[in-house]
Amino acid sequence: MKPRSFTLVGAALLSVVPLLSQAQVLRVGLAEDPDILDPTLARTFVGRIVFSAMCDKLLDVDEKMAIVPQLATSYQWSADSKSLTLKLRSGVTFHDGEKFDAEAVKFNIERHKTMQGSNRSGELRPVTSVDVIDPMTVRLNLNAPFSPLLAALADRAGMMVSPKAATAGGANFGTAPVCSGAFKFVERVAQDKIVFEKYANYWNKDKIHFNRIVYTPIPDATVRLANLRSGQLDFIERAASSDIAKIAADPKLKVSKITEIGYQGITINTGKSDKAQANPLGKDARVREAFELSLDRQGIVQVVMDGEAVAGNQWVAPSSSFYAKNAPMPKRDVARAKALLKEAGVTNPSFTLMTATTSDAQKIAQVVQAMAKEAGFDVKIQSTEFASSLKLADQGDFEAYILAWSGRADPDGNVYSFLACKQPLNYAGYCKPEIDTLLNDARSKLTMADRLKAYEQVAAQVQKDRPIIYLYHRNWLWAYNSKLSGVREVPDGLLRVEGLKLN
Repeated sequence: MKPRSFTLVGAALLSVVPLLSQAQVLRVGLAEDPDILDPTLARTFVGRIVFSAMCDKLLDVDEKMAIVPQLATSYQWSADSKSLTLKLRSGVTFHDGEKFDAEAVKFNIERHKTMQGSNRSGELRPVTSVDVIDPMTVRLNLNAPFSPLLAALADRAGMMVSPKAATAGGANFGTAPVCSGAFKFVERVAQDKIVFEKYANYWNKDKIHFNRIVYTPIPDATVRLANLRSGQLDFIERAASSDIAKIAADPKLKVSKITEIGYQGITINTGKSDKAQANPLGKDARVREAFELSLDRQGIVQVVMDGEAVAGNQWVAPSSSFYAKNAPMPKRDVARAKALLKEAGVTNPSFTLMTATTSDAQKIAQVVQAMAKEAGFDVKIQSTEFASSLKLADQGDFEAYILAWSGRADPDGNVYSFLACKQPLNYAGYCKPEIDTLLNDARSKLTMADRLKAYEQVAAQVQKDRPIIYLYHRNWLWAYNSKLSGVREVPDGLLRVEGLKLN
């Protein structure tokens, strides 16, 4: 996007809200344009930011990633952990005036599970049926205990849309979505703006202090920041790490930093295709260990992210309650790396590192290439458009792959699909029945202590096998008008609109 967009953005806002003061409109700059505004079909992270204003969920997470009430005021597991009973909030209506109740929950869960193209069906697969106990009580029945269900209900699988509007809209519902959140949909112009207005009958309306929200996608971080500085935006998400020091020094702006619940890592083809055995990195764990020991995670964080990330070696950050302390982060040891290569009988091992064309991924590849070279590795970089890289990874047409994962509130969402046998995101082709047993055990336990025991065993084995070399956990970097108060720093990276106010 060129600098002239400053004027275009301002003109768009003026055309939308000619009679409203700036204090009544929250103007948010997004890093991308979201995909379809239907929580059943949606896939993008930025779409979740938009949904947080429009679609309330059964549950939510707080700053410490604890499960908290939203449309459900309480929940209770059955004695055998194979059903979950939810008590619902009374007095809630959808934006079309339809009542939110247990029948609406049943409709939404079944829609998530059965709608063609649903991206929520896998998250709710253990749910076999939904029972309406009374108008404000619903029970979800499972085929087996499934502790990640709560986190799923605190994300898009827990978002409730109007059954009447969804039935009428069908596959086109996302063009005119109707939910029960603080703001209702007004219009969308692709690659330009998404406009919401305050829902007068919102159950928590006393905490809503804006009449409208305008979301504007501006992919260029420099342009987003320029729009913020000029007063055409009030808030931008994912500011460039290189700009944070300057933003923090500006008295008219504020910065928020939240360590993500996802990770940045390098996936290694250890069994996805024939390419796993065609290079020493894929077929010998000693070579993978040598590769990891050639890397300085703190150095990568400093060069790639300007220090705006937390180095890590697992699917969750070291600060997480689910971090396995029995598998600590190894320090860089070039001498040991060289010794391992000699032990493996490999001289100057060569492999191709596939990376997306984004600037951060390119920086990672270049830094990794330089660091690994000191231990004797010859790393060739293959830059590939992101969607194409995912397709190649799915086909196993790669040797090593730099990939970021935005993360899920429950650790299962960061590990199961990536390490369990034959799962859709298991690009490494890693498969060990004992790991599957442990991961399923972690899913079936409800206490953190019991789950952590299983994850500790998984982490210890994965640290030996190294199908993924985890590098770091980014900071979500937000910049906003210093007069904007009530910004909550929740690790899922979503902007909560309740309590936001321009003073």
